Amino acid sequence: MSGKTDVKKIKATSGQAGKKHGGTAAIFVFLLAVGIFMLFPIYLTLVMSVKPVEELFVFPPKLYTLRPTLDNFSDMFRDLHSNRVPFSRYVANSITVTLTVTLLQCITGSMAAFVLAKCRFPGSKAINSIIVVSLLYQSNVIYIMQYIVMAKLHLIDNPLALILPSVASPMTLFLMRQSISQMPDSVIDAAKVDGAGLFRICWQIVIPNQKPALMTLIIFAFQGAWNIQSGAFVFQEQYKTLPTVVSQAAASGMAKAGVAMAAAVFMLVPPVVIFMLAQRQVIETMANSGIKE
Repeated sequence: MSGKTDVKKIKATSGQAGKKHGGTAAIFVFLLAVGIFMLFPIYLTLVMSVKPVEELFVFPPKLYTLRPTLDNFSDMFRDLHSNRVPFSRYVANSITVTLTVTLLQCITGSMAAFVLAKCRFPGSKAINSIIVVSLLYQSNVIYIMQYIVMAKLHLIDNPLALILPSVASPMTLFLMRQSISQMPDSVIDAAKVDGAGLFRICWQIVIPNQKPALMTLIIFAFQGAWNIQSGAFVFQEQYKTLPTVVSQAAASGMAKAGVAMAAAVFMLVPPVVIFMLAQRQVIETMANSGIKE
């Protein structure tokens, strides 16, 4: 009886192991298909950026190129130059706006999220509800109001018109508030007993333990700031950002399709690099740290 029971257990265990391996293989195939589907636009952009002009208008379009060339990139640098502003100026404007917006979003968003998550004051629940509702609105909805405010402040044709509206982000507040809310109140109460003020508790105790949320915030903030269009608030060529001149080149017609794709590849590199660096920090921090009661 004992031998038969052991055989049955072995068969049952083997069956469970087979089902487990089959489920893992199905998940792997599904994720592989989703990954290929998501990478296809990037692949197509890369292929279009190295296609010669005569291959861009071939019908039906091909997913590869017979004679790859870097002429589109050289044409991009040439075409995006104007009489007074070199291409490097557009890049510098985008880098300045992106780094400034990312830094200010992290500072102001972290401080405001700490107050909303760990401080009790009249109207805190209403403010949290307003933040959640504001996530439903896209930036295009408030362009007219933003322009009126910037005009009243005399900031039209000023780089600050690109920076200030992007500093206050509902997504930043929501993300950081949700993360800080999970921190035990006992840690903050212990710091208050030791005589620490709110500012010190925020920057020396709470924020250093929010590294995964901060890295995620940097990814979203950098990507959003890098793609800021300056056409609505800035009209002088010397203050325009790279996405603006790229969109202008893309609007020149099909003849500039290769140049537009080359510029899209150029603009894709910084967000991808930031994502890879920040994602690594997020994974390492979530795996090796944590706060528990």
